[in-house]
Amino acid sequence: MNRSQPTPTLDTGILVLANGAVLRGRGLGAAGSAVGEVCFNTAMTGYQEILTDPSYAGQLVTFTFPHIGNVGVNNDDMENAGPQSVSAARGVIFRASVTSPSNYRSQFDLPGWLNRRGIIGLSGVDTRALTNFVREQGMPHGVIAHDPAGRFDVEALAAQARGWKGLEGADLASDLTTPAPFDHQTGAWDLTKGYRRVDTNQAGAPHIVVIDYGVKENILRQLAQCDARVTVLPATSSYETIMAAKPDGVVLSNGPGDPAATGTYAVPVIRLLIDAGVPLFGICLGHQVLAIALGAKTVKMAQGHHGANHPVKNLATGKVEIVSMNHGFAVDRDSLPDGVEETHVSLFDNTNCGIALTGKPVSSVQHHPEASPGPQDSFYVFTQFVSQLKTAA
Repeated sequence: MNRSQPTPTLDTGILVLANGAVLRGRGLGAAGSAVGEVCFNTAMTGYQEILTDPSYAGQLVTFTFPHIGNVGVNNDDMENAGPQSVSAARGVIFRASVTSPSNYRSQFDLPGWLNRRGIIGLSGVDTRALTNFVREQGMPHGVIAHDPAGRFDVEALAAQARGWKGLEGADLASDLTTPAPFDHQTGAWDLTKGYRRVDTNQAGAPHIVVIDYGVKENILRQLAQCDARVTVLPATSSYETIMAAKPDGVVLSNGPGDPAATGTYAVPVIRLLIDAGVPLFGICLGHQVLAIALGAKTVKMAQGHHGANHPVKNLATGKVEIVSMNHGFAVDRDSLPDGVEETHVSLFDNTNCGIALTGKPVSSVQHHPEASPGPQDSFYVFTQFVSQLKTAA
């Protein structure tokens, strides 16, 4: 991979891959170093939402769009609904230098915000070459580092990258989940009013319990927007705890890490919920652990799906939906057992993107129907799930 020559000449940031490849540039955000899995995201907007999406825990995000940071950052568009002190992405990589923000909603500039959140940034590198490397070789382990003095021990950083165990076998959901239950009452974004508060205590509002494996705020907003009463419970909540909340339905949220590892405690609970006839809907990691609970297997992907422009075909309607995606594991479609129907498929690589259990109100999707950032083609899944609960009441 060729690197771009930084300006000024002092290299204050560096990315060192496990294979020894080195990309130098300008450091920004927090100083120090962080190890993670290098992925790329093709979204042109929503960098704040991406960097606060808990599903990016343990990853170094490369943006293929060259200009990042020009609309600044604000307090409203955070997507980590759990502990705000826990950062999602460990590092971020840009092509162009971050310019001063210009947007009426901006409250902070991106470099300062990254520094306060402990996220290391690197600009001035050839992100196209890095993206092509990931496409051809898979997502490598790497170390991103920032030192204002430009002092880096490349050999030590490469050894750190080689020694990192990676995301396979890693349960990260238990680190990012909410420590205690809470109710959510904020609806969708309104241009004139912002995120408006929703009265979810009205008569007939179904009660949805969201199991927080690393849930995004916009999932909760979309459920509340559909006039559902939303309660969020920790990832390790027992079957008894969930049922004590008297849910009309349960949403298994998105989240980071290996679904098989999270499944060690999630799958037994999900199976009990299925047996009890509780309506279930899974999203991303929630889709994967649900599939495992139903007898399927998950696999690690070479480059994963990260972006806001992925085409997914709804096999029931025949329509193609453009969706937001963020996952490095997938459900092995060939492992789906009898009675589990495939409902959605990626048109990029034919990987599974949705399932439904025959005869029971249990379904899930691999993509992020709440987007944020991304298109709104799949918002309907929230309306469908909540309407299903209202009908059953």
